[in-house]
Amino acid sequence: MSFQVFGIPVSRGVAIGRAVLVASSRVDVAHYFVGPDQVEAEIERAFRARDEVAREFETLKQDLRGDTPQELAALLDVHLMLLHDEALIGAATQWIIDRHYNAEWALSAQLEVLARQFDEMEDDYLRERKADLEQVVERILSALAREQGLVPVDAASVVQRDFAGEDPLLLVAADIAPADMMQFKRSVFHGFITDIGGKTSHTAIVARSMDIPAVVGTREASRLIRQDDWIIIDGDAGTVIVNPSPIMLEEYRFRQRQSELERARLARLRHTPAVTLDGERIELHANIELPLDAQGAIEAGATGVGLFRSEFLFMNRDGELPGEDEQFAAYRAAVEAMRGMPVTIRTVDVGADKPLDRMSASELRHEHVLNPAMGLRAIRWSLAEPSMFRQQLRAIYRASAFGKVRLLIPMVAHLHEVRQILEAVKKVQQQLNDAGHAYSHVELGVMIEIPAAAVMLPLLLRHVDFVSIGTNDLIQYTLAIDRADEAVAHLYDPWHPAVLQLLASSIGLARAAGKSVSVCGEMAGDPAFTDLLLAMGLRSFSMHPSQIPSVKQRVLRADAGRLATFMPEIMGSEDPRHEAELAFARNKPARALQ
Repeated sequence: MSFQVFGIPVSRGVAIGRAVLVASSRVDVAHYFVGPDQVEAEIERAFRARDEVAREFETLKQDLRGDTPQELAALLDVHLMLLHDEALIGAATQWIIDRHYNAEWALSAQLEVLARQFDEMEDDYLRERKADLEQVVERILSALAREQGLVPVDAASVVQRDFAGEDPLLLVAADIAPADMMQFKRSVFHGFITDIGGKTSHTAIVARSMDIPAVVGTREASRLIRQDDWIIIDGDAGTVIVNPSPIMLEEYRFRQRQSELERARLARLRHTPAVTLDGERIELHANIELPLDAQGAIEAGATGVGLFRSEFLFMNRDGELPGEDEQFAAYRAAVEAMRGMPVTIRTVDVGADKPLDRMSASELRHEHVLNPAMGLRAIRWSLAEPSMFRQQLRAIYRASAFGKVRLLIPMVAHLHEVRQILEAVKKVQQQLNDAGHAYSHVELGVMIEIPAAAVMLPLLLRHVDFVSIGTNDLIQYTLAIDRADEAVAHLYDPWHPAVLQLLASSIGLARAAGKSVSVCGEMAGDPAFTDLLLAMGLRSFSMHPSQIPSVKQRVLRADAGRLATFMPEIMGSEDPRHEAELAFARNKPARALQ
């Protein structure tokens, strides 16, 4: 039966394929693909774990005393029967053969299939046997974990393989942490769906960086969609179509082909300078998470890196923070890959929806904080861990000897924070001098993410070389909205008059002070805001590489001076979005890119 699930569109395009459910479990499960030469060994792993659990049950039965209730012995017999049922291990091995799932993933997938069958049974007694099945599978998973000699990784964690079978795979999960999303880069998944999340949650941002269709905040998708269902992800409308009809499939396949043609056309703009019709040169920089992403920035035609999110070097490390030399190597690799173009490295921005496995030596735990988005995060955490902070600063400064590096500090709200940062920089420079490490001049910038920073920007500009506006958090804090919470996602509004006032004011103040200003939040990569930001006077955008072509096309078609004349009526309107759409559509330049 075909049905639809609705959510929040966070990454555009259409994806069609088979559902891969990463179901939550009381036992954490590793999910990864095995190579063709590992299939037999993986099947043997599954059977060895099954046999180990069978021996455990047999031992338990032998140890039962005479006064033990007969029901307990009967329950052990039920578990043994389930353990040897071909519908469990036999079917699970088929997942290994057909999809090259690892044994743990195969068992989880088959558990999902069988659990749904139990749920649909009319007999109450049989329906309640699902709990027995879950207990049996969890015992097998525990046996597999013991065999590996380690605790399985997070349920959303996937080690990538090139093999994925013939059909495209679409990931369905209750939620995917940003750190786990990072492991999906260059993966076999062509799209993803989650039950929770918002349009500008970091999970959504990474999805856009992968340039694959995604829908979040569906609430029920992981419960309603079955393992291996055919599904369509409409990343433009925020719709998921499950078991679509042949007519629906053909319609969306046509849309897929049209989207691919449009991407190919935009790709031809790669080497075209981003210059408006009235001659304004616009910087289109890239946001990256890892050094390897720098190559993608070059290929997309980026003129630099406007945001290197260094926190992703700190994640998925079981609490062990990267050392100075490891960080230096990563920053140097990115700097050298950009071939002389500027690289802006943001100091570690953890907290809220990007916690570390172990936040610090004091073992900070964000799950115990009532509102982590306003807690000890970003620069607040760095200043609370001065040794770690200086270590990162040394690595960044050492990388500056190999290219143009700029240092960006997140979540600044107080002048005393800026003074502490300047003191740390001075101490780091002395340490590098004493150690004989080379470094070059590094410009210092702060992110404007907190309304207080936007209001006091004239004071901040006295101490820094540039500012970068992080619109995601600026909107979140201005409107008091958790951007990862789908329950209030409809209130997250980049067009809100207060947000636009802070944006326009920050851009204007920085330009008036002769300081460079850029926008590195999601608004920078959304073509719907390109004309508006140009009208505000913005000349430097930073976005994921995949977003550069579409934004460049808007830049090439824009007359920045003419757009600026519409700002008074837009800023004075009760509905800025509607006013901007009318003004920009009504007054398009006669000469535009064909």
